Amino acid sequence: MENTNLQHYSHKRFNILTGEWVLVSPHRAKRPWQGQNEEISEEQRPAYDENCYLCAGNTRINGELNPKYSDVFVFTNDFAALQNDSPKFGVNDGLFKAESETGICKVICFSPDHSKSLADMSSKEIQKVVFAWQKEYTELAIEPTINYVQIFENKGAVMGCSNPHPHGQIWSQSTLPNEVDKKNTQQSSYYKEKKSSLLGDYLNQELKTKERIIFENNDFVVLVPFWAIWPFETMIVPKKQRKSILELNIQESLNFAESISVITKAYDKLFNTSFPYSSGIHQAPTNGLNNSHWHFHMSFYPPLLRSASVKKFMVGYEMFGTPQRDITAEQAATRLRDLI
Repeated sequence: MENTNLQHYSHKRFNILTGEWVLVSPHRAKRPWQGQNEEISEEQRPAYDENCYLCAGNTRINGELNPKYSDVFVFTNDFAALQNDSPKFGVNDGLFKAESETGICKVICFSPDHSKSLADMSSKEIQKVVFAWQKEYTELAIEPTINYVQIFENKGAVMGCSNPHPHGQIWSQSTLPNEVDKKNTQQSSYYKEKKSSLLGDYLNQELKTKERIIFENNDFVVLVPFWAIWPFETMIVPKKQRKSILELNIQESLNFAESISVITKAYDKLFNTSFPYSSGIHQAPTNGLNNSHWHFHMSFYPPLLRSASVKKFMVGYEMFGTPQRDITAEQAATRLRDLI
């Protein structure tokens, strides 16, 4: 049964995956809004843009020619944040500390159709993206200097996306990123104590209450996490413990794709706009260890708060104190569930 206190009074919620707290202030959702409103883009993109460096057959900034791809296209990022040939070095001078970091960054074009997003693609089309993710995860994992593979997408200019063509990125590196390191620690500690998956046990509890569940099929659940920070944050979790996307069979990959399709379509319906977000898959490192404590999951962090033109920023207290949200996870889940 839903705890009504959680819907009316300020409180903190614990993120079991990071070991951190989020402040929830449901009473603030009633305050009048007099903040900034953004203009809504009505741009209708063509299926092919001759000026787009990601479209099939076009020339990229570095002079390379894209193939006339018909499904998914992956290439090494022309402006990679990580260098694979960076020399190994370190700085350890009192309180000045630095370490070299190497890696491989790739771009993955989801479709040759410039006008589409994942929300416009069928589950079968998205499954081809999942297959490409699996292939890249496998090939990068073989590299001796790669110990983690981060798959993510920034959708929309508000999320810093520099090109509207449907695409995501894959950054792989020699050490665990901060957020992954937190989740690795939390899941490992729980697994050692309980001999079971932290996310698996959490998911079982969520499936009993049904308060934050948005959608489920035979293999996956889409939900708003109890500890969500972003207004309409969601997470896709496999029902069976899978350490990484590599462990998904053909049917599971299709059901994963269906889950992505369902939530991205619901997002677009929420405020009748192409919904911006950052999404990412957190999964087992490729460091050669057992990693039996890992339960992979995909998170969506959308910034829109009240409408297509009102965004949520992490400012003030959230920058200097603790992340904070106004609408509760349960309220967000209800609104998204009603759109499916």
